[in-house]
Amino acid sequence: MKASKPRERPPSENGSIAMSASVFRTEFEFTLPCGYLDEDGGLHRHGTMRRATAADEILPLRDPRVVKNQAYLVVILLSRVVVRLGELETITPKTIENLYATDLAYLQQLYNEINRLDDDAGAAVCPQCQHRFAPEQVAAGGS
Repeated sequence: MKASKPRERPPSENGSIAMSASVFRTEFEFTLPCGYLDEDGGLHRHGTMRRATAADEILPLRDPRVVKNQAYLVVILLSRVVVRLGELETITPKTIENLYATDLAYLQQLYNEINRLDDDAGAAVCPQCQHRFAPEQVAAGGS
């Protein structure tokens, strides 16, 4: 079976990441709503997240912290795919643990959007004008 060529478009008006024929992006910049406050009082809000690989999703399942508490999977996963956050040299699980819940939810939503397979997942069509749009996402509370 022959794999089809990826398609990517720049973020749409509603901010979603879509696909077009010319470019395949692997990294996406973001700005955290609150920001990570480091030990020295520095605030880090701007960062970059890359697309996840199969290993990013599989290998953390072996981590003893994830085996003990499945909810910790998101911490390990995000620490693997967030490649830059402000001036921090490395992003570790401890970094992700110390994010505000608002920022953690933001990164989870961004991760899901970046790694979504179907660009039309959740798309809606106006019955009158046939305009396609993405309905607002209602985030589930995780805290």
